[in-house]
Amino acid sequence: MSTILILYSTVDGHTRTICERIAHGLEAEGHGVTLTRIEDAGGINLAAHDKIVIGASIRYGWHRRSVFEFIKANLPALERQPNAFFSVNIVARKPGKNRPETNPYLRIFLRRTRWKPQLLDVFAGRLDYPRYRPLDRLMIRFIMWLTRGPTDPATVVEFTDWARVDAFAGQVATMR
Repeated sequence: MSTILILYSTVDGHTRTICERIAHGLEAEGHGVTLTRIEDAGGINLAAHDKIVIGASIRYGWHRRSVFEFIKANLPALERQPNAFFSVNIVARKPGKNRPETNPYLRIFLRRTRWKPQLLDVFAGRLDYPRYRPLDRLMIRFIMWLTRGPTDPATVVEFTDWARVDAFAGQVATMR
């Protein structure tokens, strides 16, 4: 069985939840999994893992700078191991934008980095207005209004397709 490193970047915690689901699926198949925030991964020996997965969320249209910094600093090590990347964003709730080749944020990510992940996916995230700070709530409501999404400030909606997350974990398990 493989040792798999799962790194994540999250703003509100949902990307970590998705990573935990992937980790549980892999562990159930007998793989060893290390789950770590990308901001805390500076001292991790990537070569000590058989596979590397990075999951990163979007806020206001961008992946966090720490994701790009980590990839740039570790590009040779990432390229030596089987690797995967997934993006988490609310836009992926829409059928025409829920695939790696059609999701605008994933496409931008791929243009901004020299890393070419072996396995890619995109998952819709979670909308949780009551949890957001006032400015975030206002901005996200405006974005939802523009994209014809839910705007009621009491709304909490999880758009994540968990069967798809599980299928991604299965693909990671068999990746070589």
